[in-house]
Amino acid sequence: MNQYSKENLSLIVRVNIRKYRKKNNLTLQELADKTGLTHGYVRDLECFGIDKTPSLETIGKFANALNINVKSLFDDINMENLKRK
Repeated sequence: MNQYSKENLSLIVRVNIRKYRKKNNLTLQELADKTGLTHGYVRDLECFGIDKTPSLETIGKFANALNINVKSLFDDINMENLKRK
């Protein structure tokens, strides 16, 4: 699979959302409140067994809520570690 396929880019963004949420000590509900999204959507987004791809607008909402540059959500992750989980 291409490193920058839709599926891989989606996974990279989702992993980074979780990473920055935890780094900011936010619960799923707190992040949902800050983004205006539902708790269920944020939970499902972080559940890697569920296929969710956030829109660009939603990615922007996460970046704003996490006080980070949107580019940070596209930082490379170690895909091999994810495959072992």
